[in-house]
Amino acid sequence: MLFVSSNIVVGIADMKMVRNEGVLVTYALGSCIGICLYDPGIKLASMIHIMLPVKLENSNDNVFKFAETGIPETLRKMEVFGAVRGRIVGKIAGGAKMFDIPGNGSLGNIGLRNIECVKQTLRTHGIRILKEDVGANYARTLYFDCKTGNGVIKSYGRPEIIL
Repeated sequence: MLFVSSNIVVGIADMKMVRNEGVLVTYALGSCIGICLYDPGIKLASMIHIMLPVKLENSNDNVFKFAETGIPETLRKMEVFGAVRGRIVGKIAGGAKMFDIPGNGSLGNIGLRNIECVKQTLRTHGIRILKEDVGANYARTLYFDCKTGNGVIKSYGRPEIIL
């Protein structure tokens, strides 16, 4: 996989899509989750960087900020570009517990809530997760190569993980 300055950067609460070639990358996946969706039949890849599991009521926020809205919107856009739902597969990374917050509040557990929501939303839409690197307590950078369908996760002080 090439790591070059021409990588396509996916920001927080963002989605990007490429066809045939190109490397998608998203940085600083703490409790957020990077979701790679890929149709190998036409080499169409997308990456979403979600922050939260569900959209707040009456919120006008960006759909890609949330798992429950960002995933279906990305799938819809992929199908517009010729993807077939039955061929699309997923790879996910992130969902870490970055802070140890005392008490029973859900704020400290947002990574786990993101993981659960992403998996459920993908399952609801018939998307199989091929590989994942989620949870733990460290940040990740996720790369996804559209040409090969392979991903790489880099984390400070840890070996690379092939996704």
